[in-house]
Amino acid sequence: MTLPHSFPFDPTYQYDLPALLQVPSPPPPPDFASFWQDTFAQVQRIPLDIELTELPRREDQQRVFEVQYTGLDGFRVGAWIRLPRTPVQRGMVVSHGYGGREGPDLWIPGPPAVAIFPCARGFNRSARPDLPKEANAHVLHGIAAKETYIHRHCAADLWSAASVLAELYPQTAACLDYLGISFGGGIGALALPWDSRFRKAFLGVPSFGNHPLRVTLDCVGSGSAIRQLYLQNPAVLQVLRYFDSASAARSIRIPTAVVAALFDPAVPPPGQFAVFNALAGPKQLIVRQADHFEYAASDTEWQMLNNTLDAWFHLP
Repeated sequence: MTLPHSFPFDPTYQYDLPALLQVPSPPPPPDFASFWQDTFAQVQRIPLDIELTELPRREDQQRVFEVQYTGLDGFRVGAWIRLPRTPVQRGMVVSHGYGGREGPDLWIPGPPAVAIFPCARGFNRSARPDLPKEANAHVLHGIAAKETYIHRHCAADLWSAASVLAELYPQTAACLDYLGISFGGGIGALALPWDSRFRKAFLGVPSFGNHPLRVTLDCVGSGSAIRQLYLQNPAVLQVLRYFDSASAARSIRIPTAVVAALFDPAVPPPGQFAVFNALAGPKQLIVRQADHFEYAASDTEWQMLNNTLDAWFHLP
């Protein structure tokens, strides 16, 4: 399928599907696992100090709450929780793309679940004056060192979100799922290997895969901001090695489904497929013709994607 476009580069990057399925993941630095395990241990020692406020809703089937909790370095993270009125035994952490999140999703795939929708630091309910709320600036914030890079904190806040569900709804502790799209797909890949509470995941068009390759590929959006910084300062790759979602995927052993696109001007497909290819556990690939790009996707295509996603989380 050839999509008309006006980009000054080819958003397929001249990779066909067989080539994409061969894209490797870069080897992580020697202390990659210990860096993330130490961060996880830090987060687990922080009191959550949960504040929960129920919102008035017209819906009869769901209760919706605003929630705040304390994450790494004492940051107060804002989120929403959707709770079905029917009994639930499953929890889900749902992250968002680099456009932020203005409210909770209306539909959760799989069996009935209580879902938490955290806002990444800097965005929406987690906005703060000293943090960027625009993707191209956010992706560079704190990048001078692995300890200060904002992606470390965004991944850590997903663990705290899981802890909020476990504290408020203990019955979900044995059945916790993850769903993240684009930014949330990449950040989720960074978080999942180190938190054994998650049993299944879905990563949609995951970002931050194979940074050494990504910085050689022209693109738009936050990836372009990283690329421009790299062209000025190639040493930034030494920090980005710790935040490569494809490197992290080598340690993801839970069942994980990935949607990856053949055409994507914002998240180059080779990076997306690098994440899928590296997954160490059971996995399922759903291929889309394009993403981060408006094209005439049929209603049938969208319905098939939703059905596949729903079936994935229904599987035992």
